[in-house]
Amino acid sequence: MKIRKLTALALCVALLAVVLSACGGSDDSDKTNPNADGVSEVGSGKAEYAVILKTLSNDFWATMKKGIEDEAKKLGITVDIFAAQNEEDTAGQLTILENCLTKGYKSIGVAPLSPTNLINGIVQANEKGIYVMNIDEKIDIQSLGNAGGSVIGFATTDNVAVGEKGAQFIINQLGEDGGDVAIIEGKAGNASGESRKQGATQAFEKADDIDLVASQPADWDRQKALDVATGYIQMYPDLEAIYCCNDTMALGALQAVINADKLGEIIVVGTDGSAEALESIRAGQLSATVAQDPAEIGATSLRKMVEAVKDKPGFDPNKTPQTIPVDSYIVTKENVK
Repeated sequence: MKIRKLTALALCVALLAVVLSACGGSDDSDKTNPNADGVSEVGSGKAEYAVILKTLSNDFWATMKKGIEDEAKKLGITVDIFAAQNEEDTAGQLTILENCLTKGYKSIGVAPLSPTNLINGIVQANEKGIYVMNIDEKIDIQSLGNAGGSVIGFATTDNVAVGEKGAQFIINQLGEDGGDVAIIEGKAGNASGESRKQGATQAFEKADDIDLVASQPADWDRQKALDVATGYIQMYPDLEAIYCCNDTMALGALQAVINADKLGEIIVVGTDGSAEALESIRAGQLSATVAQDPAEIGATSLRKMVEAVKDKPGFDPNKTPQTIPVDSYIVTKENVK
């Protein structure tokens, strides 16, 4: 008899726990991170807009996040901002997007880690009536259209012009004598990196007395760039300059130059205008960087998202999205702030 009473009591407690759990679950889920792995920023669950960046461990993306937040305040709206764990986390970034589709957002901005990793998620967003904005890293628009998806626009720096500006700075520094130069690329197939390489290659090939001796990817990674640059210096003893497709790699290449005791002999130019790169320029180490304006890229993207929600342009997989360019500029020791 005593055992039966205890058993009945235990069953009552278990049932009560289930009921309480069911009552409280939906409220909490509205406030949880759309990324099941918990690697992104926590969303409020109340915003009409969301932005999914590549990562927040890089100054470029952290600055973009700040630009988006500042623009949201100006517009009087709330935006939730998420990011992947790292630049290799293509599947995790897609998971973030797919989870965002259940949170009631009217428009989502995405900076994809690859041209194709978010295509399925964008198609699902469109099917739910959610406008998607392409930010900084271009989606493969043909593949997206073939899958039945679309984006409302593409905000980015003109990356071909970025590469040209970095290369032209080197050309001007070398002057009439010219010399051997090299490029350290980003990740193979990455749209912004390929465009920067294209712009730099074209500028070098057009210049008199400039010999582009090598061009090799280092996957946006500092250590890989150090290794690539070390190989360049050993293989090309007359190397005069290295253009790098981002600042992280430029700082790795700079370390290779320092290790070879050639600081001041080999020009190293980066891209992005990161805080560490600017400090290196002030110290007279890194020669220059082609600074982008990530805050404005983010702000421009958010404005376009708000516009789409207001104007309701529809979804057309066959329409080429508008490209909205944001300017870049060379930073040297003479104009660094």
